[in-house]
Amino acid sequence: MSLTASILFLYDIARLDEKMLLEELRKRARVRVIHTAARALPLGEPPREAEEADLAVARGVSGRRLLYSALAAESWGLETVNSSHAIMASQDKVWSHMLLSRRGVPTPRSYTILDPQAVPYAAEAIGFPAVFKPARGSWGKLVSLLRDKSEASLLSEALEYVQGDLKLGLVQEYVDKPGRDIRSFCIGDTVPAAIYRYGSGFATNLAAGGRAAPAPVTGDVEDLTLRACEALGVEVGGVDIVESTRDGGLLVLEVNPSTEFKNTVRVTGVNVAALIADYVVSRVRR
Repeated sequence: MSLTASILFLYDIARLDEKMLLEELRKRARVRVIHTAARALPLGEPPREAEEADLAVARGVSGRRLLYSALAAESWGLETVNSSHAIMASQDKVWSHMLLSRRGVPTPRSYTILDPQAVPYAAEAIGFPAVFKPARGSWGKLVSLLRDKSEASLLSEALEYVQGDLKLGLVQEYVDKPGRDIRSFCIGDTVPAAIYRYGSGFATNLAAGGRAAPAPVTGDVEDLTLRACEALGVEVGGVDIVESTRDGGLLVLEVNPSTEFKNTVRVTGVNVAALIADYVVSRVRR
């Protein structure tokens, strides 16, 4: 098979997900690789690996490395999957919530926190229990369940000692869910797979010990996934959706622009890496 497309693949840590995707890309295109964790990337002048590339694919465990690698690739004149704008919007929960809300995508009621002292007031305004989420972060780090005003005040005091933007973020309503949430996958204008993520407690993140099982891609899940990704400009990503036991409605929690998919492949049998590779090559051929 003649490989006509040339893809630049940027990554920081070679998880199984990156290895699977790289293998599928190499079946369809000529691929050059840059390990971003071990490189200084020039801005404006492309390195040798990028000189003949048609498109860049950016993957990253570190949110900053992911963002900066996409920005570097774009400075070389390359379109990037995902774009730096989509990555920036997705990584900031306040920014994401604004874009989702503006597009009418259903999300939990939220207050933005510009100072830790505002946490108890926002939680009381929403009603207990409430949830605090730092504006940036993944795998549920520093996400806190606030069951009453005392816990909200304790968190407010603790956040005063936290460095940087981790003390800023959202206070959201607590959504009573059936012990699980949904992780669905957007690849272009398709939603090929979804999984349930079960947890024994507040968190359902698989990195925190959650369990994965296949989930049906219903019309509502498909519609919400595509609307969320479109709102943030994400071409390839994972959408976290929660089912409210109060009214049966679906709410979007966040969108991940460099999501893991190995557990989805394992429990559903859907070759997500192959579908992403197909989409990337189709982008070159438009």
